[in-house]
Amino acid sequence: MTLDQIIERTYQLPASSRAQLAMYVTEVSYPKCHVLLRADRVESYMYFIKKGIARAYTRFDDNEITFWFGKEGDMLVSLKSFVDDQKGYETIELLEDCELYVIGISNLRALFTEDIHIANWGRKLVEQELIKTEERLISRLFQTASERYKDLLQHNHDLLKRVQLGYIASYLGITQVSLSRIRAEIK
Repeated sequence: MTLDQIIERTYQLPASSRAQLAMYVTEVSYPKCHVLLRADRVESYMYFIKKGIARAYTRFDDNEITFWFGKEGDMLVSLKSFVDDQKGYETIELLEDCELYVIGISNLRALFTEDIHIANWGRKLVEQELIKTEERLISRLFQTASERYKDLLQHNHDLLKRVQLGYIASYLGITQVSLSRIRAEIK
């Protein structure tokens, strides 16, 4: 995905604002298994996935609990660092070789104060992330594991080809054995 496509899918910016934002963005590449953001750190950068896939997880009782997957066009950021300059709770690991766009959070905040269009774009970006988080929470609270898997099949079926089943099971809040049973029932 191009940077313009990523920007525009969030909020339509005037060309001058889009160019101003792009001046602070650089492209980087990292290999599969690279840890991009670490828990218990204040992170200074926001990333967007040009190509590849990543997961966010947290540790609980020596287990990694995957709670989010990101793919082309998605934002990679510690929201606690971005919003409050506080240490984040998530670790973000790349599951494929990735090409990313990166911008410094301090640069982005400066742009927010200089350009109302970029400020509105940033607001919409965070609002969209809040809605996605709310949807994941509601899914976890009110859907069965089988329903969550069917929802994943319907809306993100490509994850099953790109992500280890252990991470999928963790994301769904079930064991790999339960995931195998659900997959067999659905076939």
